[in-house]
Amino acid sequence: MQTAPDIFSHRKYWASRFGVAPFLPMCRAEMDALGWDSCDIIVVTGDAYVDHPSFGMAIIGRLLEAQGFRVGIISQPDWQSADPFRVLGKPNLFFGITAGNMDSMVNRYTSDRRIRSDDAYTPGGEGGKRPDRSVIVYAQRVREAYADVPIVIGGIEASLRRIAHFDYWSEKVRRSVLLDAKADLLVYGNAERQIVDIARRLAAGETITDITDLRGTVFTRKSIPDDYLEIDSTHLDTPGPLNPPIDPYAMDDNGGTKAATQTAVVADSTSVDDKLAGEKVVRFVRRVKNADRERSVIRLPAFEQVVDDAVLYAHASRILHLEANPGNARALVQRHGNVEVWLNPPPIPLTTSEMDRVYELPYQRQPHPFYGDAEIPAYKMIRFSIAIQRGCFGGCTFCSITEHEGRIIQSRSEASVLREIEKIRDTVPGFTGVISDLGGPTANMYRLACKSREIESACRRPSCVYPGVCPNLNTDHTPLIQLYRKARSLPGIKKVLIASGVRYDLAIESPEYVKELAQHHVGGYLKIAPEAIGEGPLSKMMKPGIGTYDRFKELFDRYSREAGKEQYLIPYFIAAHPGTTDEDMLALALWLKRNGFRADQVQAFLPSPMATATAMYHSGKNPLRRISRSSEEVVIPKGLKVRRLHKAFLRYHDANNWPTLREALRRMGRADLIGPGKQHLVPAWQPAGTGGMQEGQRKPFRTQHVRSKRSPRP
Repeated sequence: MQTAPDIFSHRKYWASRFGVAPFLPMCRAEMDALGWDSCDIIVVTGDAYVDHPSFGMAIIGRLLEAQGFRVGIISQPDWQSADPFRVLGKPNLFFGITAGNMDSMVNRYTSDRRIRSDDAYTPGGEGGKRPDRSVIVYAQRVREAYADVPIVIGGIEASLRRIAHFDYWSEKVRRSVLLDAKADLLVYGNAERQIVDIARRLAAGETITDITDLRGTVFTRKSIPDDYLEIDSTHLDTPGPLNPPIDPYAMDDNGGTKAATQTAVVADSTSVDDKLAGEKVVRFVRRVKNADRERSVIRLPAFEQVVDDAVLYAHASRILHLEANPGNARALVQRHGNVEVWLNPPPIPLTTSEMDRVYELPYQRQPHPFYGDAEIPAYKMIRFSIAIQRGCFGGCTFCSITEHEGRIIQSRSEASVLREIEKIRDTVPGFTGVISDLGGPTANMYRLACKSREIESACRRPSCVYPGVCPNLNTDHTPLIQLYRKARSLPGIKKVLIASGVRYDLAIESPEYVKELAQHHVGGYLKIAPEAIGEGPLSKMMKPGIGTYDRFKELFDRYSREAGKEQYLIPYFIAAHPGTTDEDMLALALWLKRNGFRADQVQAFLPSPMATATAMYHSGKNPLRRISRSSEEVVIPKGLKVRRLHKAFLRYHDANNWPTLREALRRMGRADLIGPGKQHLVPAWQPAGTGGMQEGQRKPFRTQHVRSKRSPRP
């Protein structure tokens, strides 16, 4: 893996003489109190400003402050005019724009495209305080306010739209958000490295158009530089008649996937320099020298092509995900009209030392005083939680964590985490002695990594744990167990809970971890996510089989009993995921009933931009394997009717769903599951006032409900 300069090693900007702000200013009066005549950088965010390291604007703002820059915050501005974007004046260097911790479309709409009534990142949970596609709208208003100030967009909304992407809410492929926002630069991922370098270089006198060499950035250019070797992506993975599919996870001798290398066509004996002088679009040369890889770029199908051809869209998605490892990724380029959208390789992950300093910056760990006593639901949920790691190597196709944070786990030191616990104990109002979470994207990937840095740098596998745990992966949970033990032994700490999702296929590799978790860190219920039980959907999700869940449950139940605790697992499932048939959902409903589970809320698949499962949804193809016109077709549950049916299977116990389920069961030839017995899924009668009951239907029986030991209370 390549290295990068420590982000805290740079000489501080002259404005560091102003010191540390209690809160980053949100108005001119606060700037005046700090002695500032202007801001160097202004961050515009769709979230309420909470000065806590779980909020992106706080991390970026405090990090830039630590570099010596004066940073202001414009939080949830009224986007109807440009005036609210002038509240702090004109920044000296640039505007940084983010939609917030959540994608604005996911934040505002359900998976069925219904408008949500609330927003957890807004005071009082009030909805409607940010526009749809916030990054685009905010950037346009900033451009109206100050036409000549550079605009840098980032955060998860921009990160997942850095390339031509399928947009679920409009059911079409949209351009890179960089173009629609008319921004100068896009930073993807957590972006600490990029944002520090951008600020430093602009402060040193460079123009924003000069900055084209930063990893983790996206920008536009008119043409490809003459000294670059251009590789046609269709020579890596041709979307036409191909050889029979091979195992996409089998590793070749160099640590790459055979799927990526077996199809590679080695160029003729002409040298790379000769290629540069002649035809620039060449077939993939497998053994490119490192120096040549630095000046090679993969050309993806143009925006206009992927709009018209869903197979090419799936192909582009596959290439993008194969080029996601910071150790071996190459630059990507995609033509949009008359400009090239250029994606530099992913940023180098932060070191443990850098992670420690980022999370120990002088956060107040509270909302800005501007909000008074208003409750911000997202803050209430995380105010006593601590992030101990970043990234995820699970590779779940429906999830955006890997596309945003990367698959290399970035962990904090044990000492840093313990210091943060003590800070919460000593300074955060309302602390009662309970830490609500030690986690991150997953609960139990702390300090887990490939056993070989060389193999890690060369690997192109999308997951380290699917179809099985990679033998090269270190699965030792000992550092995490030790952290848990030291955390709960600190004076004043009554309990440390784990609320982040546990990756149970990793957990069973360490029974001692499951024991520690069950006996000390669960508050009665533990949420885990099998997502499905059928091989069809599981193979498209890249999730383990239900047998792995059963093994984890056996360990969890055993250790809970040994501790004299009555504890339950709450499994999460997804409805209507690509690869899911009606029969798969029926089998899941029967499994839920057999095991005594009654889901209170259910999750339907939401095709987020850039996710692999979204490419499946749009194309009907499987980008986990080589794409061709005749390659594997994926069953796609599309349309409101089928999506509602799949959700109804998950809530088989809800009488409002019984008419839908009865109709489906008869159509599927499973009318034998309709009746009054325990072996039946739904009864033949309908309670009054439910499911659109017609006059003459039976009223419900009066029954006594006895909670099964395996069935958690709602």
